Order: sequence, then C-alpha cells, then structure tokens
Amino acid sequence: MKGRILPDGFMRCFSLPYTRMREETRRLWEQALEDFKTAEILLREKRYYASAFFSHQAAEKALKATYIHLKKELPPRTHNIVMLGKLLELEDLIEDLMELNPEYTISRYPDAANGVPAQMYNEAMAERQLERASRVIRKCRELMGL
Repeated sequence: MKGRILPDGFMRCFSLPYTRMREETRRLWEQALEDFKTAEILLREKRYYASAFFSHQAAEKALKATYIHLKKELPPRTHNIVMLGKLLELEDLIEDLMELNPEYTISRYPDAANGVPAQMYNEAMAERQLERASRVIRKCRELMGL
C-alpha cells in the first residue's frame, strides 16, 4: 500500500458523539467508519478481495446513514449502492458507486467472480475501491453536516 488513503485525523473527526442523529443513523455511521478501517487493514495485510468487500460495506452503510439523516425514514432494504446514490441524488458519485457495487457479490463468491475471489484481486484494485469508498464517506459526511 502506498500510504493512507485519508489524512491523519480523518476518521477521528467522524467518531465524535452525534447527539442530533437518530440512533439508526449513528449506528450505521459508526459501522461505516469501522468497515472503512477494516478495509484499510485488509489492504495492508494483502487481503485484497476482502478489502474490496469492506470498501463496499463502508460505502453502503454511509449511504444508508445519510438516507435516514436526510429523509427521516429507513432506507430501502438493498445492497445496491447505485440505487441508494440515485435516491440521494448523488450524481457526482454514481461512477464510484457503479465500480463499487459489484463487490458485494464478486469479492465473496467464486461463481460470481469466475474464479476464487482471493486470487482475482491485486493491491491496485483494492486501493481504488478504498479510494472510492473514501469519496463516498466524505460526501456523506458533508451532507450530514458532520
């Protein structure tokens, strides 16, 4: 890994207690940040397929937290982050979401990956997915006023 995707202190600014958030929002947001940290660790440990999966999970949970925060209702039960992005009108992130979206399945299932996922990923691929998740988290943070 070439270096941290996010500047020092980036995650710390997200993990402060948020009294204005609904409980569902806070839980999803905190888990999104944990999933992002997990993706970073997995990238460092050369578990590239798993890093890609946790990058997707971080983005999904950040989007769902943002959906609840902005719309004051639970998001649709889906893992389709492109759909969530469109519902939140995040047109500037749709390309990132389109690239991350398949990781929910491809990074875990040999039949979906046309091979063993652990053998189908490299450092550059995992790093790109982590960067995409980082952009999603930053945008969600901005939309929620954090």
